[in-house]
Amino acid sequence: MKQRIITGVLAGGAFVAMLALGGYWFLGLVLLMAIIGFDEFIRMNGLQKQHFTRFFGMAATICLVIPWETDRIGFGLPAESFVWLILFVLLAVTVVSKNKVTIDHAAVVFVGIIYIGFGFHYMVSSRWIETDGLFWTLLTFLCIWASDAGAYFAGVAFGKTPMWPTISPKKTIEGAVGGLLLAVAVALAFHFFAPATLGLGRAAGIGILAAAVGQMGDLIQSAYKRVKGIKDTGTILPGHGGILDRVDSWLIVFPFLCLISLIPQ
Repeated sequence: MKQRIITGVLAGGAFVAMLALGGYWFLGLVLLMAIIGFDEFIRMNGLQKQHFTRFFGMAATICLVIPWETDRIGFGLPAESFVWLILFVLLAVTVVSKNKVTIDHAAVVFVGIIYIGFGFHYMVSSRWIETDGLFWTLLTFLCIWASDAGAYFAGVAFGKTPMWPTISPKKTIEGAVGGLLLAVAVALAFHFFAPATLGLGRAAGIGILAAAVGQMGDLIQSAYKRVKGIKDTGTILPGHGGILDRVDSWLIVFPFLCLISLIPQ
């Protein structure tokens, strides 16, 4: 627990500092996390010896993370076209390699690129919103963290009803409700702090969905690790596991909130 707290304080402090600085500081940190996260994903699936797909997948993930559509960096290819090209290359590799890279391997790499690339992309694009980028990004992160904290403490205090015991035995419905309530409370606090920027209805929506979708993101990663028979995705964060262990909720919440326009783009 001591190691976990020390790692959490140091890593959390560095992350918040880069978030506050924004710009290329935050982009650089997120790119580093994406590279490590994709490498963890490849290792989880036993594909580290497939050098071309590994490095192609990492390069494609990096390209997806960078918010090319902003006027800071010019890039004319639409996202859907770029995603199709990624798919085409991976499928072509199965032919060129004479099935040394199988269709199953190509599919796994493609999922990793989209999951990690777009997940981190929307974190950066949210921070790069010209007006109040820090406000929206910090709001989302704090709602996610509040949901995690509320779910943990409510689960310890009141948890009796398992939510998905075959995937994550310790998670309870009572904990999930506690997480949702605390996330909504945090979002409403942002509304009362800046009512002109964040309306009451949007604040409630962000709090509810950050908790609900964030807990689903956590369960998605738990389900994946259970299939692979592993406890953590990596060891880079002592006491916490890997990068993907820490950002599982983030990778789902940010794209979801952006795609339904609760976070302005």
